[in-house]
Amino acid sequence: MVRPNGNPRKSSSPANPARKTVGARRCRAPFFSRYRAPIFPIVQHLHSITAASIQNAWLTIGVFDGVHRGHQSILQKLITDAHAQNAPAVLLSFHPHPATVLAKRDIKLLTTPDERADLVARLGLDALITHPFDAPTAGTSAQAFMTLLKKHLGLSHLLIGYDFALGKNREGDAARLTALGGGLAYEVQTLLEVRAEAGAISSSAIRKLVSVGNVEQAATLLGRGYRVGGPIIHGAGRGRQLGIPTANIDYPEIKLIPARGIYACRAHLGAETFMAAVSIGVNPTFTPEKQIASVEAHLLDFDRDIYGHELKLDFIARLRDEMKFDSVETLLTQIHKDVEQTRKILS
Repeated sequence: MVRPNGNPRKSSSPANPARKTVGARRCRAPFFSRYRAPIFPIVQHLHSITAASIQNAWLTIGVFDGVHRGHQSILQKLITDAHAQNAPAVLLSFHPHPATVLAKRDIKLLTTPDERADLVARLGLDALITHPFDAPTAGTSAQAFMTLLKKHLGLSHLLIGYDFALGKNREGDAARLTALGGGLAYEVQTLLEVRAEAGAISSSAIRKLVSVGNVEQAATLLGRGYRVGGPIIHGAGRGRQLGIPTANIDYPEIKLIPARGIYACRAHLGAETFMAAVSIGVNPTFTPEKQIASVEAHLLDFDRDIYGHELKLDFIARLRDEMKFDSVETLLTQIHKDVEQTRKILS
């Protein structure tokens, strides 16, 4: 394990979930829109609809888990069109995932609410509302919900996906929302689905890819490498004893972790980026009885004390399955091969 140094971590982004996510207009990542939007006064990441006080909002609604290429297409159109009318572009998202409430399913997320806030802020969105999804929200009629949005957002334009619906029993489809817009003075625009070579781009399709370790195809649909991050915590220390120190990441419980195996990743430590060979699994050579998978990253050409710092991993390629070895020597031989393969892929 990487040794601690006790120094306070200087994060590259604020830790407060209620932070302003757009006002400073941080640098755009390469896969995001290059459009530089004007700054509006409503730029906070709010955590309920009733906390908002916005006028003339151009709005889109959905979980937007992953902020994949389909989501990006919707948001980029929303932002461009809203700003052309000197109006704020707003996303209404939900947490927890509605399927956990409606279908009692254990949905692991592609993006936590904070990760989602950072991604949409980079696109140039003016406000994000992450509204609690619970039984009362699920039971709200489409008319009552849209009336609430009109009151707190001054809703003037609603942009939705081709299969979108909201409200009790999903009654608020495009036709119903358009009809309600006549009385509440907002317009509705419906967009067609965004497709890749393999078919429609969806969060559920990306979850399936990540869950089996196909991070390359997942990255194609996301428009970027799949990311897992968290603070570095103490582990068993075997990596350092073997001469291959690793950083053990305390990832969020709600986060979807790629299938067990070895991966080539780009590791982000503050503003620095490193090559990393990453193991996801239970380390069957030493702890076959372990149930919960660990995420351990060996940063290439790196030897610093970083316990307590946050490390973010972008998964680039899967190298192999997790394996149990007959001896430490055999394990070490394979680890060195993994490191060299990682270096080759990422160089």
